[in-house]
Amino acid sequence: MRRIFGVLAASGGLLLGLTAPVHAAGGELAAAAEQAARGCDPIDPAACLVPFPNDVYTVPAATDTGRRVALKPGAMPRNVIGKGVDPAELNRSDGFSPGSPILLQVPGVDPAKTGLAPSTDIGRSLAADAPIALVNARTGERHPYWTELDAQDPQHRTLIVRPARRLDEGTRYLVAVRGLKNASGAPIGPGPVFTALSRKSAPADARLKPRWRALQTTLADLRKAGAGADLDLAWDFTTASARSITGRAVAMRDTAFARLGAKAPKVLVTSDKATDDPKIARRINGLIEVPSFLNPAGTRLTYAKADPGPYDPPVAPAWRTYHAPFQCNVPRTAGKVRPVLYGHGLFGDYTVIDSDASKAFAAEYGLMLCATNWMGISGPDKPYLALLTDLSNFPVIPDRMQQSYINALFLGRWMAHPKGARTKVANLDPAAKLTYSGVSHGGIQGAALTALAQDFTTAVLSVPGQGFSTLLNRSASFAPVAQVIDIPYPDKADQQIGFALLQTLWDRGEADGYTAHLVRDPLPRTPAHRVLLHEAFGDDAVANVTTEVEARTLGIPVKQPALRPGRSNDVTPLWGIPGLTAFPYTGSALVVWDSGSPAPPPGNVPATPPQSPHDSTVRSVLARQQAAHYLKTGGQLIDVCAGAPCVIPVG
Repeated sequence: MRRIFGVLAASGGLLLGLTAPVHAAGGELAAAAEQAARGCDPIDPAACLVPFPNDVYTVPAATDTGRRVALKPGAMPRNVIGKGVDPAELNRSDGFSPGSPILLQVPGVDPAKTGLAPSTDIGRSLAADAPIALVNARTGERHPYWTELDAQDPQHRTLIVRPARRLDEGTRYLVAVRGLKNASGAPIGPGPVFTALSRKSAPADARLKPRWRALQTTLADLRKAGAGADLDLAWDFTTASARSITGRAVAMRDTAFARLGAKAPKVLVTSDKATDDPKIARRINGLIEVPSFLNPAGTRLTYAKADPGPYDPPVAPAWRTYHAPFQCNVPRTAGKVRPVLYGHGLFGDYTVIDSDASKAFAAEYGLMLCATNWMGISGPDKPYLALLTDLSNFPVIPDRMQQSYINALFLGRWMAHPKGARTKVANLDPAAKLTYSGVSHGGIQGAALTALAQDFTTAVLSVPGQGFSTLLNRSASFAPVAQVIDIPYPDKADQQIGFALLQTLWDRGEADGYTAHLVRDPLPRTPAHRVLLHEAFGDDAVANVTTEVEARTLGIPVKQPALRPGRSNDVTPLWGIPGLTAFPYTGSALVVWDSGSPAPPPGNVPATPPQSPHDSTVRSVLARQQAAHYLKTGGQLIDVCAGAPCVIPVG
């Protein structure tokens, strides 16, 4: 994003975010008007698109939310060669991501002196005197969050507000900021443009009048909610509807399975060999035929219209199919085996089921694990990372991720169909129901897959999370992505804006877009599901905060006691997640597994444990026992930790 300091200086005055004089000079308002004409919000002049998300970047529309995103090309971030991000795909949304980070820039703000709620004290965000109020405009209720200064950026230090539970879909939110202080404890105060536009009298410049009118509505609504006094900054935004987020994938699923009918999917077995592995008797490899909703290049979803609207579904011509590679491992057992669809981790592939932990899981509990690739973020997708030198190409990733849901669901149908896998595996139990298990990215994307699934209702999600915009800076696994983005977008403040923009698109292909419909309020023509979440305490690959946001969004309990005293740095460990102490328990739940890694650090940085605990849950005999029981019983959770916190080896 292009900084506007030069523009402001040329117009007669330099605006420094919220630190400028209280009264706006004519030159400052003129510069703000120029910014508004360019498509920026003038109330926070530190950067064009902040504060974000923001209904300034929407227009009234005949949509489920009454709004449509309308970002202007001139307002978008630019890479080092001056190429701006194309907002066309974003502008197909009827609101912003319910999991979006909320961004503003306040030079000199000190979170501790201000009393901002950190990730270790989320409860503070709901205090009546909290410096930031995130308010549901319809109900007037405050929403929990935590704040952090961007630790990646010592220069601009973007202030990031992260919802501690996913926001409601299709809902307008108000943001009120007050009482900000610098390191000496002195008030920072409102900026001159915000002060001018907050007045009852309209500005003289016609270019500022639309922003003034919108702000007057925001301020009136904040006063009704009891959060309208002594403001340093305020704005509003609308979250996308369920149809805007999930509608494409639901339509793709319905189209694909309507075309399939009652038949088993077509499979070409390319290899079916006995092995000398003590745990795996046979390894079956093949290709499963799936309707392809992608263009011939395999990069973008195809639509019937050249310029599709917010709810137009992707289409798959009858002649266009994709042959998804898959593998099934039949465990070495004399008894019957149960079908489990399995999801691999970040930049992995279907051969994850050949890992020692996966083979042990299969052999110990008689599970036939089958897996295909997560298109979009699998090993074969690594070449697509080069496209991220221009974030206009980012839609390739969520588009391919949505196609991968159809691939995985078709594999699941083949596993469950009487004329599918049972014709290849004689001891596949015909009475056993299909279930799902996924680890890491297989837990993240697996949550979305489960929300879409019609053939299974029970899943175990190991070390999952939601919200890639939160995860990116916190995950050691995303180093390859960071290396690609750092070169064309070296400005870390621009990167945070980019992550927030991309979350609206990423929601279409990751857990954040689907968890509100996973265990309750299921998607159309879809059953409700039961899920077990396994968190690895101190995880350096999938940050614990993202797992816990998912648990709060799902509204599920956590097994207690979860952690030994003193292990967490939080004022209230696992804040906002009810405790579960009576077992066995039938339903969805979170279990925390502690392998002794240090508590995760505050801020948007990865944990750096001496040894990664990320794979500890799938390697743990106890965790596998609990997971297998949950899958076999359709969602019954047992306590395998003898009433104590679950402590396991790191490796």
